[in-house]
Amino acid sequence: MSKIFTPTNQIRLTNVAIVRLKKGGKRFEIACYRNKVVSWRNKLEKDIDEVLQTHTVFINVSKGQVAKKEDLMKVFGKDDQTEICKEILEKGELQVSDKERQSQIDSLFKDIATTVADKCINPETKRPYPVSIIEKAMKDIHFSVNVNKSAKQQSLDVIQLLKKEIPLERAQMRVRIQLQGKDARKIRDKVVKLVTNVEDESWDSGTANLICLIDPGSFRNLDEMIRTDTKGNGQFELLNLKEMIEGEQAL
Repeated sequence: MSKIFTPTNQIRLTNVAIVRLKKGGKRFEIACYRNKVVSWRNKLEKDIDEVLQTHTVFINVSKGQVAKKEDLMKVFGKDDQTEICKEILEKGELQVSDKERQSQIDSLFKDIATTVADKCINPETKRPYPVSIIEKAMKDIHFSVNVNKSAKQQSLDVIQLLKKEIPLERAQMRVRIQLQGKDARKIRDKVVKLVTNVEDESWDSGTANLICLIDPGSFRNLDEMIRTDTKGNGQFELLNLKEMIEGEQAL
């Protein structure tokens, strides 16, 4: 297959996205589906057939010029088109117009701000910040968006940077923990060391019931410890994603 489209049907493939890699003094390109490139890079899309329009390496997608096998062997050390496509997809640069790139940056900027607002609170008021305030703070510190990283990944960097500028901390998770059996009290003592605050605790026929606030970073360790130490008989339930002031509804 020497060409993926001709000038007569070029308009039909409006979703085509070109990823370009310069290596070994040569330019290589692949044709992808526009909305799948970032998903692949963020490990959200795992099916390469959903990303590539064709398993072909080009020197110029628009003109349908296919790369020579000898060039692929010389530069990449192999001629497996699919494997080379994956390398270009991973290391290459997604070609977009200035308007598209700015739109992508603006959208990602807002997604990052929204993620930060959702994960954090003002420790002085115990309330979440409006997204607009987080956006303004991000602009004030001149945060630069990386279009190759997800909003979730970048939000963690933003949180650390914003902490130096405004009162900000990760919202606490409110969880319910139930422990039973002869080792319940021993396990309870281990649990308490990993929580920031025990809001309520009661015992009924040797079963411990706790309502606690925990740091989000402790969630996985607590979950694993409770499952392991209770041999699957303990319960660990997330109640709220945020530490709220009394009477405020969870968002």
